[in-house]
Amino acid sequence: MLSVSSNDGKINIYSQEILISREEISQRVEELGRQISTDYQGSELHLVGVLNGAFIFLADLVRQLNIPCQICFLQASSYKEQKVSSGEVTLMHNLDLSGKHVLVVEDIFDSGLTLRSILEDLQVQKPLSIEICALLSKIIPDKLPVKVKYIGFEIEDRFVVGYGLDFAEKYREVPHITCLD
Repeated sequence: MLSVSSNDGKINIYSQEILISREEISQRVEELGRQISTDYQGSELHLVGVLNGAFIFLADLVRQLNIPCQICFLQASSYKEQKVSSGEVTLMHNLDLSGKHVLVVEDIFDSGLTLRSILEDLQVQKPLSIEICALLSKIIPDKLPVKVKYIGFEIEDRFVVGYGLDFAEKYREVPHITCLD
Protein backbone atom coordinates (compact mmCIF):
# COMPACT_ATOMS: atom_id res chain seq x y z
CA MET A 1 0.00 0.00 0.00
CA LEU A 2 1.19 3.52 -0.80
CA SER A 3 1.33 5.96 2.04
CA VAL A 4 1.94 9.65 2.54
CA SER A 5 4.12 10.79 5.39
CA SER A 6 2.56 13.40 7.60
CA ASN A 7 3.23 14.93 10.99
CA ASP A 8 0.77 12.55 12.65
CA GLY A 9 2.09 9.32 11.12
CA LYS A 10 1.50 7.50 7.85
CA ILE A 11 -1.62 8.02 5.76
CA ASN A 12 -2.72 5.40 3.25
CA ILE A 13 -3.05 7.16 -0.13
CA TYR A 14 -6.11 5.02 -0.85
CA SER A 15 -7.85 6.31 2.28
CA GLN A 16 -7.63 9.93 1.08
CA GLU A 17 -10.74 11.65 -0.30
CA ILE A 18 -11.53 10.53 -3.86
CA LEU A 19 -12.50 13.59 -5.84
CA ILE A 20 -13.09 11.88 -9.22
CA SER A 21 -13.50 8.11 -9.55
CA ARG A 22 -11.85 5.87 -12.11
CA GLU A 23 -15.27 5.30 -13.72
CA GLU A 24 -16.04 9.02 -13.97
CA ILE A 25 -12.66 9.63 -15.60
CA SER A 26 -13.19 6.82 -18.10
CA GLN A 27 -16.64 8.10 -19.09
CA ARG A 28 -15.44 11.69 -19.50
CA VAL A 29 -12.35 10.69 -21.53
CA GLU A 30 -14.65 8.74 -23.87
CA GLU A 31 -16.87 11.85 -24.28
CA LEU A 32 -13.85 14.06 -24.96
CA GLY A 33 -12.59 11.58 -27.56
CA ARG A 34 -15.91 11.70 -29.41
CA GLN A 35 -16.00 15.51 -29.32
CA ILE A 36 -12.40 15.90 -30.51
CA SER A 37 -12.91 13.30 -33.28
CA THR A 38 -15.98 15.21 -34.51
CA ASP A 39 -14.19 18.57 -34.39
CA TYR A 40 -11.16 17.29 -36.35
CA GLN A 41 -12.99 14.96 -38.77
CA GLY A 42 -11.13 14.94 -42.09
CA SER A 43 -7.88 16.21 -40.55
CA GLU A 44 -4.79 14.66 -39.06
CA LEU A 45 -4.31 15.78 -35.47
CA HIS A 46 -0.95 16.16 -33.73
CA LEU A 47 -1.38 15.58 -30.01
CA VAL A 48 1.32 17.13 -27.83
CA GLY A 49 1.33 15.53 -24.40
CA VAL A 50 2.76 17.57 -21.57
CA LEU A 51 5.07 15.35 -19.56
CA ASN A 52 5.03 13.96 -17.08
CA GLY A 53 1.52 14.49 -15.76
CA ALA A 54 -0.55 14.04 -18.94
CA PHE A 55 0.86 10.71 -20.13
CA ILE A 56 -1.93 8.51 -18.72
CA PHE A 57 -4.67 10.91 -19.83
CA LEU A 58 -3.16 11.17 -23.32
CA ALA A 59 -2.86 7.38 -23.66
CA ASP A 60 -6.51 6.89 -22.72
CA LEU A 61 -7.69 9.83 -24.83
CA VAL A 62 -5.91 8.78 -28.02
CA ARG A 63 -7.57 5.34 -27.82
CA GLN A 64 -10.95 7.12 -27.96
CA LEU A 65 -10.15 9.04 -31.15
CA ASN A 66 -11.30 7.79 -34.56
CA ILE A 67 -9.24 10.21 -36.65
CA PRO A 68 -5.64 9.97 -37.89
CA CYS A 69 -3.24 11.35 -35.33
CA GLN A 70 0.37 11.60 -34.34
CA ILE A 71 1.60 11.75 -30.76
CA CYS A 72 4.56 13.68 -29.46
CA PHE A 73 5.60 15.11 -26.12
CA LEU A 74 7.15 18.10 -24.48
CA GLN A 75 8.30 18.42 -20.92
CA ALA A 76 7.13 21.30 -18.77
CA SER A 77 7.93 21.93 -15.14
CA SER A 78 6.97 24.64 -12.68
CA TYR A 79 6.38 22.84 -9.37
CA LYS A 80 9.86 21.50 -8.50
CA GLU A 81 8.65 19.16 -5.70
CA GLN A 82 6.35 21.77 -4.15
CA LYS A 83 2.58 21.94 -3.82
CA VAL A 84 2.49 25.38 -5.46
CA SER A 85 4.01 26.59 -8.72
CA SER A 86 7.46 28.14 -8.50
CA GLY A 87 6.33 30.76 -11.03
CA GLU A 88 9.09 29.72 -13.44
CA VAL A 89 8.27 27.37 -16.33
CA THR A 90 10.93 25.22 -17.97
CA LEU A 91 10.08 23.67 -21.38
CA MET A 92 12.02 20.96 -23.22
CA HIS A 93 11.13 19.59 -26.68
CA ASN A 94 12.28 19.21 -30.26
CA LEU A 95 8.90 19.48 -32.00
CA ASP A 96 8.17 20.55 -35.57
CA LEU A 97 4.49 21.54 -35.75
CA SER A 98 4.53 23.96 -38.68
CA GLY A 99 1.30 23.75 -40.71
CA LYS A 100 -0.25 21.08 -38.47
CA HIS A 101 -3.42 20.88 -36.40
CA VAL A 102 -2.14 20.70 -32.81
CA LEU A 103 -3.91 19.69 -29.63
CA VAL A 104 -1.91 20.23 -26.44
CA VAL A 105 -2.96 17.62 -23.86
CA GLU A 106 -2.36 18.74 -20.27
CA ASP A 107 -3.19 17.14 -16.93
CA ILE A 108 -4.28 20.27 -15.06
CA PHE A 109 -5.03 23.92 -15.85
CA ASP A 110 -4.41 25.78 -12.62
CA SER A 111 -2.62 29.15 -12.67
CA GLY A 112 -2.32 29.17 -16.48
CA LEU A 113 1.39 29.94 -16.33
CA THR A 114 2.52 26.62 -17.84
CA LEU A 115 -0.13 26.59 -20.57
CA ARG A 116 0.59 30.21 -21.53
CA SER A 117 4.30 29.39 -21.82
CA ILE A 118 3.57 26.30 -23.92
CA LEU A 119 1.24 28.20 -26.27
CA GLU A 120 3.71 31.05 -26.74
CA ASP A 121 6.48 28.56 -27.48
CA LEU A 122 4.50 26.41 -29.92
CA GLN A 123 2.84 29.32 -31.78
CA VAL A 124 6.29 30.41 -32.97
CA GLN A 125 6.27 27.26 -35.14
CA LYS A 126 3.14 28.49 -36.95
CA PRO A 127 0.84 25.48 -36.58
CA LEU A 128 -2.31 25.48 -38.74
CA SER A 129 -4.35 25.46 -35.53
CA ILE A 130 -3.63 24.99 -31.85
CA GLU A 131 -6.05 24.10 -29.07
CA ILE A 132 -5.76 22.78 -25.52
CA CYS A 133 -7.34 19.80 -23.79
CA ALA A 134 -6.95 19.61 -20.00
CA LEU A 135 -8.19 16.78 -17.81
CA LEU A 136 -8.73 19.16 -14.88
CA SER A 137 -9.32 22.89 -14.58
CA LYS A 138 -9.02 24.44 -11.14
CA ILE A 139 -11.44 27.19 -10.20
CA ILE A 140 -8.96 29.92 -9.27
CA PRO A 141 -9.87 33.64 -9.26
CA ASP A 142 -6.55 35.01 -10.57
CA LYS A 143 -6.01 32.41 -13.30
CA LEU A 144 -4.25 33.69 -16.43
CA PRO A 145 -6.65 34.00 -19.37
CA VAL A 146 -5.77 30.95 -21.47
CA LYS A 147 -8.41 29.44 -23.76
CA VAL A 148 -8.82 25.73 -22.99
CA LYS A 149 -11.25 24.26 -25.53
CA TYR A 150 -11.67 20.81 -23.96
CA ILE A 151 -11.96 20.38 -20.19
CA GLY A 152 -12.54 17.06 -18.49
CA PHE A 153 -13.55 18.31 -15.04
CA GLU A 154 -13.65 21.60 -13.17
CA ILE A 155 -12.45 21.27 -9.58
CA GLU A 156 -12.03 23.50 -6.56
CA ASP A 157 -8.54 24.73 -5.70
CA ARG A 158 -7.36 21.49 -4.07
CA PHE A 159 -4.03 19.69 -4.30
CA VAL A 160 -4.76 16.50 -6.23
CA VAL A 161 -2.80 13.45 -7.32
CA GLY A 162 -3.49 10.29 -9.28
CA TYR A 163 -4.20 9.41 -12.91
CA GLY A 164 -0.81 10.85 -13.88
CA LEU A 165 -0.77 13.80 -11.47
CA ASP A 166 1.92 13.64 -8.82
CA PHE A 167 3.46 15.08 -5.72
CA ALA A 168 7.27 14.92 -5.96
CA GLU A 169 6.94 12.22 -8.67
CA LYS A 170 4.77 9.99 -6.45
CA TYR A 171 1.15 8.76 -6.84
CA ARG A 172 0.88 9.00 -10.65
CA GLU A 173 -0.27 5.35 -10.73
CA VAL A 174 -3.32 5.90 -8.50
CA PRO A 175 -6.27 5.17 -10.87
CA HIS A 176 -8.51 8.00 -9.62
CA ILE A 177 -8.08 11.66 -8.64
CA THR A 178 -7.56 12.00 -4.91
CA CYS A 179 -6.92 14.99 -2.64
CA LEU A 180 -3.78 15.45 -0.57
CA ASP A 181 -4.86 18.63 1.21
